[in-house]
Amino acid sequence: MSDATVPTHQLVVFSLGREEYAAPITRVQEIIDWTEPRTVSSDVPWMRGVISLRGKIVPVCDLGARLGIGATAGGGKIVIVEAGGDQAGVIVDEVTEVLTVAETQLEDIAVADEELVQGIAKVDDRLIVLLNLDGVFAATAQATPAVTPPAAAPAVPTLPAGGPGPAAATV
Repeated sequence: MSDATVPTHQLVVFSLGREEYAAPITRVQEIIDWTEPRTVSSDVPWMRGVISLRGKIVPVCDLGARLGIGATAGGGKIVIVEAGGDQAGVIVDEVTEVLTVAETQLEDIAVADEELVQGIAKVDDRLIVLLNLDGVFAATAQATPAVTPPAAAPAVPTLPAGGPGPAAATV
């Protein structure tokens, strides 16, 4: 197969500390400056809270805590993504680039938690962890919120467990 026929994927690359992570660009809706999430009680320890984004309540995940590498200090960026058919935010230190990679540069990794990691992109001497966004947010659908909104207010959306929504792309 010649290089011209090898499928490519565009990834949004971001950092947590010295590590690089990525999400398919088709799943990234926008990148916003740091906004302190409003704390809500949750059974999920890595949920930082919620933000209001153009009138919609969006849950925000501390990606560092979710991946088990330590809580993110905040003050960086919030990447708004499509996960499980709904919007959610992930806290990252910095968004570094949009990168096009050939499918031949993507590899599965047997030792990774498949719920969280979809694969690894090898770009020169870099290894970029490609996240499984649906898996990152899967536990939020199972958590029971301890805060019940007033009857007149809409309920805070939760992210359903399961496969990607109709707009999701497979990398």
